[in-house]
Amino acid sequence: MNPPPQDLFVGLMSGTSLDGVDAVVVSMQPGPTLLASHWLPYPESLRQDLLALHDPSANELDRAARLANQLSDLYADTVQQLVAKAQLDVSAIRAIGCHGQTVRHRPADGYTLQLVNAARLAEQTGITVVADFRSRDIAAGGQGAPLVPAFHAAAFRHARVARTIVNIGGIANLTYLPVSGPVSGFDCGPGNMLMDAWVQRHWYQAYDEDGMLASQGQALPSLLERLLEHPFLNSPPPKSAGREEFNPAWLDGILTGKEVPADVLRSLLELTAEAIARAIRQYCPETQEVYLCGGGAHNLMVRAALAGKLKGIAIGVTDDLGVGADWVEAMAFAWLAARTIEGKPGNLPEVTGAAGPRVLGAIYPA
Repeated sequence: MNPPPQDLFVGLMSGTSLDGVDAVVVSMQPGPTLLASHWLPYPESLRQDLLALHDPSANELDRAARLANQLSDLYADTVQQLVAKAQLDVSAIRAIGCHGQTVRHRPADGYTLQLVNAARLAEQTGITVVADFRSRDIAAGGQGAPLVPAFHAAAFRHARVARTIVNIGGIANLTYLPVSGPVSGFDCGPGNMLMDAWVQRHWYQAYDEDGMLASQGQALPSLLERLLEHPFLNSPPPKSAGREEFNPAWLDGILTGKEVPADVLRSLLELTAEAIARAIRQYCPETQEVYLCGGGAHNLMVRAALAGKLKGIAIGVTDDLGVGADWVEAMAFAWLAARTIEGKPGNLPEVTGAAGPRVLGAIYPA
């Protein structure tokens, strides 16, 4: 039996990895429960066009608007396939929470930009759309990210065990869920972004499956030391990051050009793991369990590296808590959409640094 229509929300997430669209149907009663999931990859041409838009270039306004339309068409296709897969009618969905595709994130300058034509998405699906989640938090003096810690608290907090949830997407972020006291969280460094770019350059693959390519290399101590000197890694939270901070140009400026590609990849993997481990040791001191989500949760070498750096702490994946690692962020935006529709705050000021709780997002009625 399907839950009542007012309980169902769709979440759409397309992150900095630029691989595709994660989509979920979530029931909000009695608590957020995943009912169905679907993934649609980005066409390579769309991915390349989005990647090019991250750097200042000619005719940006027109290109961004056209790409927003293309993305919205792809989002609409994803929703239609998801709803059909779940054997639901669109009328059963109360709203779509759509993160959009980030192409600029500059909270220090007072803005962030996630591409989506939310009006077009509402028109094509016949479902109310909630979008532009980050801007209100930034307007209140916050980072606008990460926004998922509030959902992590709702879905994963335990009354007797201190947990840290680590999302390893293009950027890695964590949420600290102590047994008592306030939830905290922040972006802690690069996730898959640099590794994926390096693999695409040297092996012409989308990513390093299970970390097998990295396992063939050795971390270079001098290179890792220089990578870990990035100012972002040593700055205190609240903080958030994107391609502005971690990108191939930054990496190329550190390399000598004589390194073996597999050794660079292994060093990048160690950078991701060390940045996460340092953040947990410094800011999540009572952590007893760590649960990974996002694409990097599948990288066995990353998991092994974290286990070696966080001895005495149990490390698992959110699948162990009942939510597949690939779907946590999309579920978060379904949950955030429900908060917006209900007029409830979606941010955590202690995470983002905003002046206070705020209702996030803009609503585009069906």
